[in-house]
This record gives sequence, C-alpha cells and structure tokens, in this order.
Amino acid sequence: MKKVLIVDDAAFMRISMRNTLEKEGYEIVGEAENGKIAIKKYVELTPDIAILDITMPEMDGITALKEIRKIDEKAKVLIVSAMGQESYIREAILNGAKNFIVKPFANELIIQTLNEM
Repeated sequence: MKKVLIVDDAAFMRISMRNTLEKEGYEIVGEAENGKIAIKKYVELTPDIAILDITMPEMDGITALKEIRKIDEKAKVLIVSAMGQESYIREAILNGAKNFIVKPFANELIIQTLNEM
C-alpha cells in the first residue's frame, strides 16, 4: 500500500482526494494546506508519493516541489492544479514532478497516474 501526502489549500479538495484514494487502497499519511507545511510533513511522514497543488498561500507547490526534491532527490511528486498553462507544466516537470494533472480531473485519471508512479 502506497503512502500519500495530499497538499492543497482547499479543504474540500483534500477530503475529496482522500476519499478517492482510500477507496483504492492508498494510505493517506497526512495533509497540508500550503507548501511550508508540506515540506515539514514530507520529512516527518516519508510518504511514497506527494500530491501538490500549485497555487497556495505561504509557499506555492512549485517551490515546495523544489524543496522536497532537495531533501529527497527520488521523491515522487504529482502536481494537481487548475494552473494548466504549459509554462507551469514545464516548470513542474523540469523540477522533478513525475506528472501533472489539470483540475478538474476524473478520479480514474488520478488513480491511473498514481498506479504508474
């Protein structure tokens, strides 16, 4: 069972993602509402996968991605964001994100993507 950290400033997105992933057998080890908390929880909880939003207060997802990759160069990070412009996708992938999914998304796409990571 893969351990997942969900990071999104919207509580409803974290709850929705948690419900979807738990039904598929993923263990949600933690949640965070911004990038700063995400980094602390990543170190503390050592998830197999981190799911990050981009637009969040205090620290955005791209910055958090860079910091997480400094801590763990093998970190598996999935970006899930409404910010689907090519420049954001490129920046995320160039900084080590394994994939990028644009909101709104089909639950099946999240599961398929995570299963491939």
